[in-house]
Amino acid sequence: EAAPAAESDASGKTFKVGVCQLIQHDALDAATQGFVDALKEEFGDNVEIDVQNAQGESTTCATIVTGFVSNGYDLIMANATPALQAVSAATATIPVVGVSISHYGTALSIDPWTGKTGTNVTGVSDLAPLDQQADQIVEIFPEARKVAILYCSSEANSEYQASVIEEELHKKNIETQRFTFSDTNDIAAVTGSACDYADVIYIPTDNTAATYTETINNVAIV
Repeated sequence: EAAPAAESDASGKTFKVGVCQLIQHDALDAATQGFVDALKEEFGDNVEIDVQNAQGESTTCATIVTGFVSNGYDLIMANATPALQAVSAATATIPVVGVSISHYGTALSIDPWTGKTGTNVTGVSDLAPLDQQADQIVEIFPEARKVAILYCSSEANSEYQASVIEEELHKKNIETQRFTFSDTNDIAAVTGSACDYADVIYIPTDNTAATYTETINNVAIV
């Protein structure tokens, strides 16, 4: 039986919710829209939602969430790892919900990771089964001997995935090398270096890389 819908605050309070999204991308846009739709369905006119996009800049995430905290928002949704890290640094009291996060332990520097943050942060993970992805690489490209791992250096979760996929590929006697770009300006050059090295390029769940897939593909097919 479905739980009854939550009643609005008896005082008629309107809840203020801030959404900080790292970058414009179909997958992240959909996650934000789903969150907004669910809140509107639950609270109707009793919720005001402020959606802001950092356009791929981690420093802008910090500016956005500082505004949310200063304005006393009741809840903050962080869409992607740099947004989550910015919110976590900005407040230890306002409830935070993360989406598009691969590994919370890595994103929030929690070691050992037990599956719970123990803080004001909660959320969902989009971590892929990396061992199975390694199996797929071998299955699809049985002749591959070198794999380039391409990702954005500011994405802590991408670094975590790189470490895991490296271990899995090394078990299969496949050589790996990491190629990281710091921002959108050097994606093409770094991708070119990865192509020169590798038989296959592996991209983890990385929001910046996903946003610029066309750029990466245009370099790779030359």
